[in-house]
Amino acid sequence: MADPTSLAEVRARIDALDGELVRILADREALVRRAAAFKTDEQAVRAPDRVEQVVRSARERAAGAGLSPDVVEAVWRAMIAAFIDLELVEHRSAGD
Repeated sequence: MADPTSLAEVRARIDALDGELVRILADREALVRRAAAFKTDEQAVRAPDRVEQVVRSARERAAGAGLSPDVVEAVWRAMIAAFIDLELVEHRSAGD
């Protein structure tokens, strides 16, 4: 892929990537919702050991891809926190 030659082209490519990211996040959310069905309580939803494992793996992949591990960690922690909140809402509503 050729380097972009204008700010408009950079923005268009970012917008296209954002569209792909939304599709991928939708797939991830579907899996998170499926995982929630297997979890029995809030501690299982929060799963701090699993969170650290996922973040560590993301940092390693980032380093291998030439991406800032610190940026990846910040994004992953925000994403994981949002999905945990979603799971907690589902668990609480399932208990009603």
